[in-house]
Amino acid sequence: MNNQKESKTVLITGAGTGIGAAASIEMATRGLNVVLVGRRVAPLEDVSEQIRSIGGKALVVTGDVAQPDSCENMVRQAVEHFGALHYAVNNAGVSGENQKLADITFEAWDNVMNINLNSVFFSMKYEIQAILQAGGGAIVNVASVFSTKALPQRAAYTASKHGVIGLSKTAAHDYADQNIRINVLAPGVIETPMVDAGGEEAVHIARSIPLGRMGQPSEVAKVIAMLLSDDASYMTGAHVVVDGGFLI
Repeated sequence: MNNQKESKTVLITGAGTGIGAAASIEMATRGLNVVLVGRRVAPLEDVSEQIRSIGGKALVVTGDVAQPDSCENMVRQAVEHFGALHYAVNNAGVSGENQKLADITFEAWDNVMNINLNSVFFSMKYEIQAILQAGGGAIVNVASVFSTKALPQRAAYTASKHGVIGLSKTAAHDYADQNIRINVLAPGVIETPMVDAGGEEAVHIARSIPLGRMGQPSEVAKVIAMLLSDDASYMTGAHVVVDGGFLI
């Protein structure tokens, strides 16, 4: 993504709310076509309307990124509708159940791993093929500050986010010589529906943030935009933390 407006396309998963919605609007303000991906159509349509209101172009694609067929379909629709795919933000995720490891059910474990980690693999598998056809581009995979430390009683979440870093670093190495940059964005405690659902746990974590507050999705979106842009032309395989100092 150059810093000038141009007709290129970005695909964003989990685009209906929170960081995904903010990133979608931020990309539209920078002149990109935006493919909005999520499981529920209503939030995606709301974001699409906001993009159209500022003169942008958006395509809504519903699907479950935990399913390979859905990931193949979202990329195919992006290319068919806008002609090519240049960038992607793999942002969809869930927090999982608040339980100690031995009490986690196999179903709960699989659900978190499928949405948080497997979906990134499925998505990149098809995104990379399309981006190569477009001559190159960039991908940002959204992890978490808990991709480098433990979130107590969230073993699946912690493991999945650690996995996103390893997956992204390997992909970054694999495609560095083919003009695709792949980086990880690790948000801290951001005011999103997922964090709000954390209740007292999220409030407790927020109290330990040196900047004294939760982050806003728009603040994370700007860093995502930087990582996709030419301003980050020498960055690949990086793990960029946006956490208000939480990990200090």
